[in-house]
Amino acid sequence: MNRSRSPSVPHAPPPIRGACAQDTQALHALLLDTFERTWRAQLTPAAIQAYFRDRIAERYVEDHSGEFLVAEMHGRVIGMVHQRAGFIEALHVLGACERRGLGRALMAAAEAQMRDRGVRRASLETDTFNLASQRFYEALGYREAARYPDTEWNSGLTTIRYEKDLGDENGIGALAADQPSPTTSTPLPGT
Repeated sequence: MNRSRSPSVPHAPPPIRGACAQDTQALHALLLDTFERTWRAQLTPAAIQAYFRDRIAERYVEDHSGEFLVAEMHGRVIGMVHQRAGFIEALHVLGACERRGLGRALMAAAEAQMRDRGVRRASLETDTFNLASQRFYEALGYREAARYPDTEWNSGLTTIRYEKDLGDENGIGALAADQPSPTTSTPLPGT
């Protein structure tokens, strides 16, 4: 029997909304998922111990969740992005939900927020070991601007700073003066 396969249909990203108090536990679980999949293997035992002892993820959510954009599916938070003053502080997608366009949709929402606030250049950080995130950000138009020691994790890692010209609303236009860099980095890298 000759059966033709239907063309592959990309997953439509779920709606993105501002985080609310009811998202707290789901955000903790999301950050733990990223920590276990991405960071744990790269960190020293002392850094891992400090992460849990000092409640880094929980404190981050408590202090900043009102600034997060989240994506949910079937009532469950499956991704989040946090941007502040043109800096992408964190991007997290549940491992089970990767490769569905969710990260792209969250980044597009964060960049739209920045444009609406007059930000002309976005920046973010990731570490050299995280090749998947480097490819992801480069595919979105981010370019490496600097490398420096990662002092956040005290594990001998190297951070890469990426930047992207957001241009005007149509994606074209001259760069305004560079946006200021954050004075401190987020205690939970999401990238």
